Amino acid sequence: MIVTALTEMFGLTHPIVLGPMGGVSGGRLAAAVSNAGGLGLVGGGYGDPAWLRTELSRVSEDTPRPWGVGLITWSVDRSVLELALSYRPAAFLLSFGDPRPYASAIKSAGCKLICQVQDIDQALVAREAGADIIVAEGTEAGGHAGARATLPLVPAVADAVAPLPVVAAGGIADGRGLAAALMLGAHGVLMGTRFYASAEALGHERAKERIIAAKGGETAQTRVFDIVRGYAWPKVFPGRALRNRFLERWNGRESELNAALDSERSAYQRAAKEGDFDTAVVWAGEAVDLIQRIDSAGALVARICEEAEGILRAGARLVR
Repeated sequence: MIVTALTEMFGLTHPIVLGPMGGVSGGRLAAAVSNAGGLGLVGGGYGDPAWLRTELSRVSEDTPRPWGVGLITWSVDRSVLELALSYRPAAFLLSFGDPRPYASAIKSAGCKLICQVQDIDQALVAREAGADIIVAEGTEAGGHAGARATLPLVPAVADAVAPLPVVAAGGIADGRGLAAALMLGAHGVLMGTRFYASAEALGHERAKERIIAAKGGETAQTRVFDIVRGYAWPKVFPGRALRNRFLERWNGRESELNAALDSERSAYQRAAKEGDFDTAVVWAGEAVDLIQRIDSAGALVARICEEAEGILRAGARLVR
């Protein structure tokens, strides 16, 4: 059993946090991760109240163990924040923006504040906000991220915010990644793409199949999917997705895409509804090489931690 500040804070068996992927990390998946001994986070995304009520009710009913919720900081609405807190999550993750305006409400509700950051400056702001845990997210992550790579970012953030516990994210999909993160000074990992390809994830089955078939070199950071969907993401946070025909057509031609939105948006929406992922986005990180099949979330948590424990024990034998 691996014991860290993360596991002790929430009474976890395993130092694994589910990435709160919008539209993918629903209540069923979050509950499955928590029931397996990790920390499941519901992906609240842009804060759809009806969706949140459904999924937060589900996770609260399906697990007696600690769970949490995540929101995109720059799009947080106070009423949505209060709605999420009314379900009494154990943890609340904020990412992509200044957490300080919302930290007091979260902590006053008895909830642990987790802040995901993409560079050192953001980590210092998160510490100032009173974060209980800081997630250092590398550019290898699926979905939105910054420009720093996981390997150098994690120890740099750990040094900058010590003694606050840091969790590593970005390009981690197996026990080797967990073991490596612990050696970098992290107290656990946050994993998204690996759990996208799980039985409990809300993602389309065709999207999961694409993740399984993909290689890391077939992902790219881009803004085109945010433009066509109408989300005003800050330019410093592009999203990593699987390459498809839509990305290849428009990446680097963002101004032309903006000019063609009247026709392109309706076509995109049809493709997303129909599960046409030659056009619609599949957010995925560089670790897709390590994902060969769809598993249950519980089996993933157990296997990843078993692998990490074996690697850590073997590593100790390298020292003479």
